[in-house]
Amino acid sequence: MKHLLPELPYALDALAPVMSADTLNYHYGKHLQTYLDNVNRMIEGSPFADMKLKDMITKAQGALYNNAAQAFNHIIFFKQLTPTPTTISPLLTQALVARFGSVDAFKSEFSNAAAALFGSGWVWLALDTNNVLQIVPEPNAGNPITRNMRPLMCIDVWEHAYYLDYQNRRGDYIKNFWNLVNWDYIEKRMQDKNYQLYY
Repeated sequence: MKHLLPELPYALDALAPVMSADTLNYHYGKHLQTYLDNVNRMIEGSPFADMKLKDMITKAQGALYNNAAQAFNHIIFFKQLTPTPTTISPLLTQALVARFGSVDAFKSEFSNAAAALFGSGWVWLALDTNNVLQIVPEPNAGNPITRNMRPLMCIDVWEHAYYLDYQNRRGDYIKNFWNLVNWDYIEKRMQDKNYQLYY
């Protein structure tokens, strides 16, 4: 199995000014492509050759784990974004309110986790084994799949995700991130554990 760069559901300049075409060219076109190239090179002739990225995350170690997880994480990150504002459905609103008290409280807790994560990494909204929503900060290439959770959405807080547009202003990047979230995509991932097959 060769892991290919997935098509984006929007043009490279469609997320501007929150994320510029320059950022997408590097972040999607170069960083994600490099992770996929590394995975394809490392799995050739190995037991991982026909494995999905999500399965590599639970079975691989070292460099293959890091590259497979980073590829998977980035695919989810880019697929969840949209240039067209979407509203949170009553179903997803109900789930967020039940767990966090309000949608605004969820956004605040998620944003605070993203701002507080030291160094590079990801912050996830995930469903745990009891179907309870959890905010999961993960350093480096971390993914809640390794905790037997279902990832629903994420924010990338590696500097390459925002430095061209925001330099060191991670807080501004996090604040503007909410303008790009495709809530319909998040809800589909919540309702169907096989949505998009997790690549």
